[in-house]
Amino acid sequence: MADATGSTVDVARISAMDARAAARLLKGVRAAALAGDRPPAAPRPEIAESWRRMLAGGVHPDRDARSRMLSAAETEERRHGSPLREVLPVLREGLLPALDEALHILVVADADGRLLWREGHSSILRKADRLGFSVGADWDEAVVGTNGVGTALVARRPVQVFSAEHFVSSHHDWTCAGAPVRDPRDGRLLGVVDVSGPLATMHPATLAWVTSVARLAERELRIRHLESLERLRTVAAPLLARLPGRALAVDPDGWPAAVTGLAPTERIPLPKTFGPGRVWVPRLGDCVVEPLPGGWLLQVAPERSSTAATRIVVDLSRAGGWSATVYGSSGSWSQELSPRHAELLFLLADSPQGRSAAELAVELFGDPTRTVTVRAELSRVRRHLAGVLTHRPYRFAQDVEVELIRPEDPAALLPHSTAPAVIRARLGSGGPGVVP
Repeated sequence: MADATGSTVDVARISAMDARAAARLLKGVRAAALAGDRPPAAPRPEIAESWRRMLAGGVHPDRDARSRMLSAAETEERRHGSPLREVLPVLREGLLPALDEALHILVVADADGRLLWREGHSSILRKADRLGFSVGADWDEAVVGTNGVGTALVARRPVQVFSAEHFVSSHHDWTCAGAPVRDPRDGRLLGVVDVSGPLATMHPATLAWVTSVARLAERELRIRHLESLERLRTVAAPLLARLPGRALAVDPDGWPAAVTGLAPTERIPLPKTFGPGRVWVPRLGDCVVEPLPGGWLLQVAPERSSTAATRIVVDLSRAGGWSATVYGSSGSWSQELSPRHAELLFLLADSPQGRSAAELAVELFGDPTRTVTVRAELSRVRRHLAGVLTHRPYRFAQDVEVELIRPEDPAALLPHSTAPAVIRARLGSGGPGVVP
């Protein structure tokens, strides 16, 4: 995609234009980008990044591709299992009152880009049906191109898409704004709340509006989580008061509700194979585990287990779904990775000899003075991967086998990342592989 010497497309500028004039400008930018020519204005960075992914992934710019619709039963199953179901009243209250007047519709999608709920102005709903923007449809970016649902999922941040910023031409009469919603318990991406409508209704403030409502939904989830921890604490406190030694009560996600004999602790990563009995738990060692209403009682064994991690799998194969899974003789457990932690573990997995903070700063930021940021982020990673990561230099422990799983397409490696080392890796070779 050619660089432009002109200015970047400005949201306020195109919003102030007549809808047809804005569409002409954006179509000119898109046409030039597809042809490799110099556009009249550079596309916005998040749009340019998405277009590069579409070109690399072979999405056709003028063909409206669609995947299989979910059946009614499949849709209902996903709805029932989605935590977003709990915050639908918040989303509706924050968005629906203004949608009819604004000729917009509200859409809520899960983390796979499947549309699970849709409400709003009836005439816009009928237009959306013709576009395939209906309940059960797949609006993953790799399927339908740049859009407010799929692109927000990949970028993991709020995204607004106007007219011809949509990669596929059949979407050019629409404008959409989508904001991700995360689970406050573990940071997991739950899905996207999106507001969409005809191009003539576009407004730069729509994205801020949708983002604010998404944050309100996350706040509601956080409140519900705190209430559940309080209920668990009520049950667990009398039990812990009678126990000798170290013990704590945690919810199913590892958040502590009450402790005894231990300093207050952050979330405990629980092994995948977790249940009653004697279990090795990261950061605690051997524990005797018993079920409680709404969680677990963990009694730490007097002698700390000698069990150590023997293998770690850093899986970067799926955009936005990066994870680290640690294996030991007593079982395994997984940790979802933030974008920054995914970058750091990629660099360390790709460098068995280790890296200093300055070297990592160069590879992440192109600036060796950014060591404070690097050390702070690695400190957070090491709290979850104690015994797996060492420092001076930063590296994986020598007795730990490291497997690094990359995307099949090198260009899809950590698509959000602007780290110089990651960009070089995207341009080089490298499919799934094992680092010895």
